[in-house]
Amino acid sequence: MQLVRVQSPEGIKRIEISPKSNLKQLYETVQNALKVDGFGLFKERSFATELQASGSQLVGATLKHGDMIYLKQMAGSSSRRTSIAAFDSFAAFNNLSAATVSEKSSNNSSARPSIDVVEDNVDQQLVKADGTIKRVRDSKLCHHNANGRCVHCSPLEPYDENYLKEHNIKHLSFHSYIRKQTSGMDQGKYFVFDDINCRIKPGCREHPPWPKGICSKCQPSAITLNRQTYRHVDNVMFENTKIVERFLNYWRTTGHQRMGYLYGTYEQHTDVPLGIRAKVAAIYEPPQESTRDSISVYSDEGADDVDAVASALGLKKIGWIFTDLITEDATSGTVKQLRGIETHFLTAQECITAGELQNRHPNPCKYATNGVFGSKFVTICVTGDQTKQVHMEGYAVSAQCMALVRDNCLIPTKDAPELGYVRESTDKQYVPDVFYKEKDQYGNEVQRLARPLPVEYLLVDVPASTPLQPQYTFTEYDKRQPFPVENRYIDGHLQDFNALSNYLSAWREEEFLESISDFHLLVYLYKMDMLPLRQHMAPLLEAVRNKNPNKAADFKGEEVWKLLESLIQASSSGSGGTTSYPSGTAATGGGAGADAMDLDANTWTCNHCTFINRGELTSCEICSLPR
Repeated sequence: MQLVRVQSPEGIKRIEISPKSNLKQLYETVQNALKVDGFGLFKERSFATELQASGSQLVGATLKHGDMIYLKQMAGSSSRRTSIAAFDSFAAFNNLSAATVSEKSSNNSSARPSIDVVEDNVDQQLVKADGTIKRVRDSKLCHHNANGRCVHCSPLEPYDENYLKEHNIKHLSFHSYIRKQTSGMDQGKYFVFDDINCRIKPGCREHPPWPKGICSKCQPSAITLNRQTYRHVDNVMFENTKIVERFLNYWRTTGHQRMGYLYGTYEQHTDVPLGIRAKVAAIYEPPQESTRDSISVYSDEGADDVDAVASALGLKKIGWIFTDLITEDATSGTVKQLRGIETHFLTAQECITAGELQNRHPNPCKYATNGVFGSKFVTICVTGDQTKQVHMEGYAVSAQCMALVRDNCLIPTKDAPELGYVRESTDKQYVPDVFYKEKDQYGNEVQRLARPLPVEYLLVDVPASTPLQPQYTFTEYDKRQPFPVENRYIDGHLQDFNALSNYLSAWREEEFLESISDFHLLVYLYKMDMLPLRQHMAPLLEAVRNKNPNKAADFKGEEVWKLLESLIQASSSGSGGTTSYPSGTAATGGGAGADAMDLDANTWTCNHCTFINRGELTSCEICSLPR
């Protein structure tokens, strides 16, 4: 008989087994001796080399008398059976990484979620795509006819490492990563993305609740941070430079920083195998207060209205953008380089904000246990580069960072923006240990506790660019002044009735579709309280989406738009900051328009918020500004 020592979380157990027994019988012996299920046996303490539960490999050929083996419980695999002939040791080692492979019992048909997951349109297209990298026949190396194939010209898989290195592709696309994981003999039958859990599992009845008790069943496992090898979005493309220039006008005017949400679409990115590109068509700026060094974003009561307009236009919220710009020389137009490899790319607070926003916009995925995994939501930082010029940098945070932020485990440090800090456990919250690996001064890879944590372990680069040939979902402004952007409370940038009147008067009758094709204008009209347009705007939004001038002209003839034009005309005839609306003859539609607005001669309109006040008031009832 041969003595084997088994180290488990419960301690060291000695078992005796015949050297002629196979490894499958070793698993059964350990299971009976330790009364455990759903485990793996490893030769090293680091759980690097797993012993396969093979019926042909003998114990005597694998282990010597007195050897120590290490038992590890597999997360989420209580139904696992040792009768499985083989399983993926790499996935067992990385069971706490962002993407883990769960092995279920062989009588299960699939480990994928049973719920019906509706993925994004671009994901559905990429699933059907061939995905292989085509190569042409090499005249020097290929010695076959035009219809033949050899190793020099046969298509490559989308995850081919040599191809990615040659074309300087740093990360796998998300669908290439899925193809790689599902390319084995089982075609990914048991491949799933398991969500990382940093919280105590509720409902454990074997002990009092935390902090009075905790056990191995409800305690979350420690996490080792790994650099994410794939990304959900491979490129961010702004349709034209004017989108960003319009956003930067606020900083150029005030010197204060600015933040906005990106609205656009997802499409296939042909430069990366099975890649996805986020195409930005507009930037919406929520209510905020900013200074030279900070931005405070307030809750936006009209956020649902913005999303509704974007949805009607075929757009969705795909990311966020912020500035970090400080002028160095105003005459030459240079800015200071504040970020880089010597300082930081994103601060810990920005990583936490990105993680929170990505958690609000998860990515539907049929390979995820709960139907969603990761996020396509991107982060764009506008800052100075090495040449002191304004440029954009794109990022996303890893799925591990999203889990740490979701479970309130990650906080920023006070005086080092490049470092985060994993909370310590308290009486109210248990926080698992989080580790990361780095090389010490001797070149050895050592494991560190993430207190503090360099945030580069949480980041994924996403290139940001503009096309050589500009694209325009909305109006291409040449010499005309665009409609003001929302929530900019500075002179010349206010959205009010006067700005609407001045903007529309600059366009000719036949240019109505072009004049109305402005995202900020459409949102303003949709949210306008003085004249409820939202229930009438569906045909107009459809005309803008399809660029249909006939439908736009039909909407222009609607009674509700004629009423708006009459109000604009009445507003432009007012003086001294007071606008009077005739009660029966102002609108083209006669008294019907006046009745709809319930106007009389004893009212005035606030030039700031366009609210119609009673004549006896000397200041606005809404914004309190003087008449």
